[in-house]
Amino acid sequence: MRIISLNANGIRSAANKGVFEWLRAQKADVVCLQETKAQEDQLSDPMFRPDGHHCFYRDATSKKGYSGVAIYARREPDQVITSLGWDEFDNEGRYIEARFGKLSVVSLYVPSGSSGDERQQFKFKVMDWITPIFQEWLESGRDYVICGDWNIVHTRNDIKNWTSNQKNSGCLPEERAWLDLLFQQRGWVDSFRAIRGADDVEYTWWSNRGRARENNVGWRIDYQVVSPSLRERLKHCSVYRDERFSDHAPYTVDYAD
Repeated sequence: MRIISLNANGIRSAANKGVFEWLRAQKADVVCLQETKAQEDQLSDPMFRPDGHHCFYRDATSKKGYSGVAIYARREPDQVITSLGWDEFDNEGRYIEARFGKLSVVSLYVPSGSSGDERQQFKFKVMDWITPIFQEWLESGRDYVICGDWNIVHTRNDIKNWTSNQKNSGCLPEERAWLDLLFQQRGWVDSFRAIRGADDVEYTWWSNRGRARENNVGWRIDYQVVSPSLRERLKHCSVYRDERFSDHAPYTVDYAD
């Protein structure tokens, strides 16, 4: 089973840069997109419903052209869920879940706090609110793959400029402590670290300012976080940088069937 996660930073923009041609060649079973920045009625072109895929979108209703998540699946899901029950979060189009038997695949877009304190405080509220939901998922007996842009680095090896970013959103001690809680105490598994080990350095996002991507001054903020039950099924992962569809790179994980 192959799952790809990508923050598209505008699905129409990514389409113009060839993302759908690339995806076609990957033969993924599930594709999770974040930051589609479109309403579904703006995506009438057949390219936004790739051949052989069942396509599901959760748009932002609070602000058009903002946020938004999607899931493309080769197999038709048994169920698709687009709400977690908190309107302030749900209406920004930040969560969609597809269920296939015992397996749930989630496309999640955690808020960024980089625009200012108000959004950072909302990000903290989301982190506190979603933590017990994650615990419910762990205790549900289902297998979860939570794909997405989490907007947080975890360790020194997940960011080029560790020291200078300690006071910046995405690298704040409180944010990283939250990932410690999820990964080290609650048992969620960071697929990249489980496959590559603690010392591997690879990034999934680069600022559009300066020559960050060219110089690989990046952050690893895109994850596939999995239930402990899936740890042994993790086989291979990769970050694709050869083409630039977005300021993020696609992150692919192969799972044993």
